[in-house]
Parts: sequence; C-alpha cells; structure tokens
Amino acid sequence: MTNAAAATPVPTEKTLADLTEGEVLAQIFPRLPQADTELVGPGDDAAVLSVTDGRFVVTCDMMIQGPDFRLAWSTPHDLGWKAAATNLSDVAAMGARPTALVVAIAAPPSTPISVILGIADGLRDGCAALAPGCGVVGGDLSASDALTLSITAFGDLEGRSPVLRSGAAAGDIVAHAGRLGDAGIGLGLLFRLGVDEHGVPSRELADTLKASRPEVVAAQLAPVPPIHLGAVAALAGASAMLDVSDGLAIDAGRLARASGVGIDFESATLGAQPELALNGGEDHGLLATFPPDAPLPEGFRRLGLVTDQAGTVLVDGRPHTQGGWDPYRGWDGAVL
Repeated sequence: MTNAAAATPVPTEKTLADLTEGEVLAQIFPRLPQADTELVGPGDDAAVLSVTDGRFVVTCDMMIQGPDFRLAWSTPHDLGWKAAATNLSDVAAMGARPTALVVAIAAPPSTPISVILGIADGLRDGCAALAPGCGVVGGDLSASDALTLSITAFGDLEGRSPVLRSGAAAGDIVAHAGRLGDAGIGLGLLFRLGVDEHGVPSRELADTLKASRPEVVAAQLAPVPPIHLGAVAALAGASAMLDVSDGLAIDAGRLARASGVGIDFESATLGAQPELALNGGEDHGLLATFPPDAPLPEGFRRLGLVTDQAGTVLVDGRPHTQGGWDPYRGWDGAVL
C-alpha cells in the first residue's frame, strides 16, 4: 500500500526567478518602515520628502557579497540592519537627523525570496532602533551574480549648519562616541575561527562564535552606532566630525588633512589594546572635535587633542601609522 504522506511533494520556497518584480515588491513594501517626512513614498517614480528649511544631507554606500560580507556569517536580517546602520551613521556625522533611505538590491535569480524579505526586516528594525522616524521611501530591484545592496540616505539639518570634517582647530578636544575596536575584534575572530580547514566561511562555526562571543561578533555583523548623538554633538558646538568606519587612525587622518591640523591621541584613553582601537573598523562610532571651552556632551569621551601639526596622527606625541580598511587593499594593520 502506498504511503500517501511520503508521496506528497515537499513544498519548496520560491526564488526570485519564480516571481515578477511586482510580486517581490508587493511582499517587501509591507515590511518597510514609513518615514515621518514622507509626502510621496514607494510606488511612484521618485519619493517626495519634507525638510525643515529646504536643506538636507544625502549619502550612499554599497555592500557587496564577497568584499563586504559573507552569507555564511551574516543572516539576511544582519545585512539589512548593517546597511541601515552604516548609512544612518554617515548622516549623523554631519550633525543631521536621518529621515529616509532609498534601497537598491541586486541578487542572483536563484536567491530565495526569504533572503530579500529578511533584508527588508533588518532595514525596518535597524531604522526603528537607531533612527526612529526614518523610513524606506523607494529603491530598485535587479539581478546580479553577487548579492549587492546600495543604500542612499537622507537627513534633515533642522536649521543647523552641517558639521564638516574641515572645522577642527588646534587646541580643540578630540572625543568619540560609540564602541571602539569591538567590530575589528569580531571580524578577526570570524576570519580565524569562523572558517573551515580550507579557509571557507562556515555558518556552523560562525554560529558557535556568535554564541561564545556575542558582543564582538554582533558589533561586526550588526553594529549599533550612536546615531542620535550626531545631532547632540552639533548642538553642543562640535567643530568637526566624521563616522569611524574604516578605523580610528585612518579616519582621524582624514579629519586632520581636511582641517589642516593634527590629531594626538592619548593611549590611556584607547583601552587595553590601543592598536585594536586605532586600526579596527566598522564600529561606526562618531569622532568629533569640540572647542576647549565646550563641555563634552553625554555619550562622548575624550581621546586627545587637536594639534597644529597639519595632517598628522600621533599617539602620546609620537607618529602613528594610519592603518585600517581600504576597499582595494583590505585590512592594513595588526587587527586580523
């Protein structure tokens, strides 16, 4: 006698190749957050947003499978969250309040629809946690050999002048908000212990690391930058600011060159492993300078001083090699 249950075909999850673009979008849109500033949202040729005084900031960033993430390590939710976090942080570094994201995703047609929906959920949860009121107002879908996310983020200056990298002056206080070095530690662990004997990223080994070292691995895969402190720093009189994405030392060098000043870090402020704090990246904290007579806002801690030695990065008065992340060279520094 035939076993009817055994003969019943097991349903398989639909992939992007099984659906039209409209059918995919119909599943994505209900998962995405609506922006408080949205006048016209997804579904038209472009979004329309309201802003306080007619000025806004805009930035974009890409995440590509391979150089930027490994599917064996990151869940789809992680990818959506991190895509939101990295772009929101750039907006915050200008002293603006993030208002909206435009999201483009290109993926192989064989990609399960659950991956795209997981990314949408990560975008939703990242916006809700890090920048309430910020939403996804549009985007695009396409096909590619590698899963790729491209995010454009917008922010409202709320009547303030933007905080640029070029405003620091000698004598200013150098301060930082957010985690410092944890994402670099997490990435180092993933590259050492999250791969099999052939060096191939392993989901099973990554899950073990997530269980044993949750804080540092999460700092790499799903960072929680202090987005709200960008506007706080601007209101407190920050003279210069930037998002620390590629490493504290290399990003401090960018600020130093833009302002025509030097940055002198105090090693005692950099934790037990200063090299990790200096050369690790992707914590997406905020590095800012403040006039010496301005009290540091809550959430920022002093790391050093601005000097008149243009373009230099020092530690305790001695030159420091500006290691960190470069998309064409990889990690340059003793982090991994």
